[in-house]
Amino acid sequence: MRAVGGMIIAMPTPSQAASSIFRGIQWLLDRMVSVGYGVMYDYIVERFRPYRELHGEVLRLVETAVTPGVNRREIRVLDVACGPGNFTLSLAAAGFATVGIDAYDGLVELAREKRKVHHVANLAFRHADIARGGTFPDGAFDQAVNIHSLYVQPDPQRLLREVHRVLKPGGRAVFVNFTRRVWLRPAVREVTRREGIGAALRCLLWVLPNSIFEATRKRVRPSTGRRRSSPPTSRRRGSRYWRCAGRSSRERACSHG
Repeated sequence: MRAVGGMIIAMPTPSQAASSIFRGIQWLLDRMVSVGYGVMYDYIVERFRPYRELHGEVLRLVETAVTPGVNRREIRVLDVACGPGNFTLSLAAAGFATVGIDAYDGLVELAREKRKVHHVANLAFRHADIARGGTFPDGAFDQAVNIHSLYVQPDPQRLLREVHRVLKPGGRAVFVNFTRRVWLRPAVREVTRREGIGAALRCLLWVLPNSIFEATRKRVRPSTGRRRSSPPTSRRRGSRYWRCAGRSSRERACSHG
């Protein structure tokens, strides 16, 4: 400690100073990764037809769950792990009152900038991890969606329980999930074998940046199933919890019923 202007100021210890510097570097690296991923994600969504088709399929599932004649502005939709907000914007553009949340504040900031650019009133973004609990009150949303993030959750069942809790009775959720990691070299080899080198080079548009992000993002223990992929599916909210016959609940979409 030292006295400055009659005040006693506690000086940080070397270990405290080193810890503060490390946290600053960690924040900067995470910010760089998030921004880089967000920019590449924008590029991919605009040019990678299979991903655009996937977004369209999920949007149709959300739309078909709405009772005819109901104003979409009265339908609250939660986009869990929204990333840079591309699909969240699509939900809002379709007329739904939409909230996007993500645990990466860098991605949330990018999503908020997009909201400002597009002047979307029925859309909000929050920096939050729903699996921690208490993010929203019970029954706050009519529908929820989650695209390609359930597999990285250390406890996917906990996230599913929280999404179930914030859905209204009769609400609906759509989960799209990898059930195994998409590794760069095996993916390129498999596509080359099945469809040729041209298709393999095109698949790099998605697989390469995804692999870089997976290698550099915050370490989260993955939870993957044995199946290669799971198509987007919708189920209704159950009386206690999602009941997913035939597959693990992390492998298919579930909802109240």
